[in-house]
Amino acid sequence: MTRLAHHPTLVFLFTIIGLVISSGLSLYLYIQGGFSATWLLITLITIAFISALYFQFNKQNKHMGFVLKSLANGDSSLGLSQHHPMRQHLEEIKTRIQSARLSAEQQAHFLQTLLVHIDLAVLVFDSEGKVIESNPAVTRLLGKPINHSEDLEDIAPLVNECNNSLKTIANWQYGEQQDNLSIQITSAQIQGQIRKIVTLQSIRDALQNKEQQAYKRLTKVLTHEVANSITPLSSIAQTCEGLLPDTLSFDDEEDKQDLALALQTLAKRTEYLGAFIARFRTVSNLPSPALQPAQLAPLVEGIYQLHQQSCHQANIDLQLDVSHSQLVMLDTAQIEQVLINLTKNAIEAVQQRNDEDQRNTRQVVLKTGANNAGQHYIEISDNGPGIAEHVVDMIFVPFFTTKQQGSGIGLSLSRQIMINHGGDLIYLKREQGACFRCVFG
Repeated sequence: MTRLAHHPTLVFLFTIIGLVISSGLSLYLYIQGGFSATWLLITLITIAFISALYFQFNKQNKHMGFVLKSLANGDSSLGLSQHHPMRQHLEEIKTRIQSARLSAEQQAHFLQTLLVHIDLAVLVFDSEGKVIESNPAVTRLLGKPINHSEDLEDIAPLVNECNNSLKTIANWQYGEQQDNLSIQITSAQIQGQIRKIVTLQSIRDALQNKEQQAYKRLTKVLTHEVANSITPLSSIAQTCEGLLPDTLSFDDEEDKQDLALALQTLAKRTEYLGAFIARFRTVSNLPSPALQPAQLAPLVEGIYQLHQQSCHQANIDLQLDVSHSQLVMLDTAQIEQVLINLTKNAIEAVQQRNDEDQRNTRQVVLKTGANNAGQHYIEISDNGPGIAEHVVDMIFVPFFTTKQQGSGIGLSLSRQIMINHGGDLIYLKREQGACFRCVFG
């Protein structure tokens, strides 16, 4: 009876069967002999079955209410007794749910940890453009936290207008440096909500590395081929000049002098080209920097002292501003080479000022500082004629120069040295003059 009481369907079935049987027997006995004690007994049994049915359904309704109340109160036992046959099934279900929840939590923790440690910047936007998930790489890459798609500035239209998927490249200004970002946008419906997943990755270093490798390969080919041709030309020109006899006569004596001058010029120019090629080889054979911790202030002060006397003699005001000093990992010899080259260019620039400009003091400034992105820099600026707008994009290209006697190597070599230090050499446009900034990464 105890087991039967826990199965309301069986109770209901047996009750219906009992009612049908008792009704049939009652009708049969009534027809046969009228009312009797047997008929009365059957009637009482029927009433008892009906009462049991009502009691069972009432009990089940109360039990269902108790179960719902237990769920509302967070009672995982659902009010079932220890010996209830459903208790074991309930425990099995609860164990499986807990196991699935633990597995989901572990997976979520793994993905969260992965997002924290990868360098790929990941942003998840809702349909309104609000950031609902991001990783620390976003701030490291972009230099600021992103809370809304509009914080991405020029990139925002790409995110807002993408309804499917998009892969493109865009520019991003980080501190003083122009960065190139590879952007991938995917729009998806997750749990009934539109989500846009955006990944950002800097390809600036890769592009610069490809550019430098291309320059190196070009340099090796040119220096090899040109050097092989120039060396014998110089030797032949010098030999021919020495073979000219003093007794050699021309109809016009000036023709003899012209020949000697031509051979001398040929020898000198080929010798100069040979020296130029030798200098240019330094671009392709630049050694990796031997990084050591060094203070920027003493380094700049040394460059100042090196040029102070020559600037004084040339009536150039050489100024020093080292209010900001910081310990940076660098190769002192290579950075000195960069600073000497930039200071030399600045001095030559202010010396090219016309007579009208001479009313103002010719000035070169050496400065240390830090930009908004927290990057430390050394800056060399002057108040010379500056760099023409149409050649700004070419100043770091090897062989390109605006000087009559320039080789086009200095700025290219200096920038490569700064890139090898994890930084960059950038040109800053000023109202007057030029400004080059050595940014350390």
